[in-house]
Amino acid sequence: MTTAPLPVREQDPLGCCGPILDAALSATDAERLAVVLRALAEPTRLRLMSLIGSRPDGEACVCELTDPVGLTQPTVSHHLKVLIDAGLLEREQRGRWAYYRLLPDALAALAALGGLLNAPPAR
Repeated sequence: MTTAPLPVREQDPLGCCGPILDAALSATDAERLAVVLRALAEPTRLRLMSLIGSRPDGEACVCELTDPVGLTQPTVSHHLKVLIDAGLLEREQRGRWAYYRLLPDALAALAALGGLLNAPPAR
């Protein structure tokens, strides 16, 4: 299944899910958030996010990611495309190689969402 890139709202980098505890998610917002969470729920994709994010310049060429995860370039490219489609990475073509960067606003929105989900229930 191919997913279209998520629209990014200025106040909501994930394109959905404002304060999810303030109101119930719509079916559309729940599906968009599920795409993001499914993308992150795969161990190789989590490692790729970590590898890219931990680089001093905050970006990595696909050619630099194959050895650390022990996968072929086409397989790594597939995982990276899933992360792009989920709105977590951006891609820049430079000659024959593609370079990937984390989208900080999307990560901040996920971190905020994680805090909301871990918050104790209001009484």
